[in-house]
Amino acid sequence: MTRCAARAGGWNRFDYPRAVQPSAWICVTCGVQYPPAEAPPAACPICLDERQYLGWEGQHWTTMDELVAAGHTNLFTDEEPGLVSIGTEPSIAIGQRALLVQTPARNVLWDCITFLDEATVTRVRELGGLAAIAISHPHFYDAMTTWSAAFGDCPVYIHAADAEWVQYPGPGLVLWEGATREILPGVTLINTGGHFAGSVVLHWAAGADGRGALLTGDSITVVNDRRWVSFMYSYPNLIPLSDAEVRHLVDAVRPFPYERIYSLWEGRVTASDGHDAVERSAQRYLARR
Repeated sequence: MTRCAARAGGWNRFDYPRAVQPSAWICVTCGVQYPPAEAPPAACPICLDERQYLGWEGQHWTTMDELVAAGHTNLFTDEEPGLVSIGTEPSIAIGQRALLVQTPARNVLWDCITFLDEATVTRVRELGGLAAIAISHPHFYDAMTTWSAAFGDCPVYIHAADAEWVQYPGPGLVLWEGATREILPGVTLINTGGHFAGSVVLHWAAGADGRGALLTGDSITVVNDRRWVSFMYSYPNLIPLSDAEVRHLVDAVRPFPYERIYSLWEGRVTASDGHDAVERSAQRYLARR
């Protein structure tokens, strides 16, 4: 893997002038951005839900300008040909990375991160820009509308079953329905349910040298023993999924060939036998219930 950093600089290109545009507030615990307002919301509904948590020091808010001033930087890492991860240092909120899938029909950003500055926009454009953003579940909505605006209000695909959790809808928001949706040739969203009713994984047919790759959020996640995955309703609060939900999500991905699984944490990659890893992991999970 090779890495390069997009270094932070002044950032206000996608905001109106401060004299007429208030801040878009960002929850410090989960990193989700809320619509511009003179004062932040009273609370973050995503953090109050039992799948997440409110920070131990209570509800706190920040803004993109504050994050830039604090010296955050986005780091770009080549994962394999056609796949680049983007993560923020120092880490923000939940600390996940995003994955940039490069295709002949332009690029898709899988899941989102909070931090965006001019250097990041420039680097993503150098890599081919964005045709779309696709998000696995509400904990990773982050600054999706700001990211979309930076790339011409590109579509942001969220499953309609999670519409109630969208805090900052923008012009690019696309609420889709059904079991699957191909958003670019060879790039298919699969509604697994589980962690949220609208939880989604992304199947990248060209990944792993054409053997296929599965990009996941929290319904299926690669664990420390990377030969295995697991399935949870809540990770921070250790609430498992039901047997029926696990069977459903495994059934949802079974028709798709994939050799490799990428979770949204650095190094959490099942490099081979991914399809079998999901099947074996489900059997192990169900046997312990």
